[in-house]
Amino acid sequence: MIVLVGFMGAGKTTIGRLLAAKLGVPFTDSDHVIEARAGKPIPRVFADDGEAAFRQLEHEVIADLLNGEDMVLAVGGGAATHGGTRAALAAAGVPVVYLRVSYAQAMRRVGGDQGRPMLARPDVAQLHKDRDPLYAQAATLTVDAGDRCPEEIALDILGRLDAGS
Repeated sequence: MIVLVGFMGAGKTTIGRLLAAKLGVPFTDSDHVIEARAGKPIPRVFADDGEAAFRQLEHEVIADLLNGEDMVLAVGGGAATHGGTRAALAAAGVPVVYLRVSYAQAMRRVGGDQGRPMLARPDVAQLHKDRDPLYAQAATLTVDAGDRCPEEIALDILGRLDAGS
């Protein structure tokens, strides 16, 4: 099991798929599981139920996934803001990789994506700044995911995890 955390646009899905393929394990995006469990897309969960209800559902899904089969798990950009989720990640005893990107890099990647409800907030830059220490706290490994190709980042992660085991 490897968990990927980071701001939206950090490359969690792209790099997660590469890691899963190299390791021969499934890739799971917690957002897809949340949508399946909620029976509606994430923007609708935010609109209907609010962010607090979404974060609680997200926490429950991630806790369940951490207790399941081995996989590469990408969690949503805000997952680390929930104290219970950070505690579940720590208790799981699995590598948690923080894919760090600058705010400008993240916005270049996802700035026009209407499927990301957090982009509608007027304080997205502050959100990026506020979340950085939470990602770092949750992580067992921090990797610069800025101006490098996804394949290089995936190989860097695997090499650093192998060196640490």
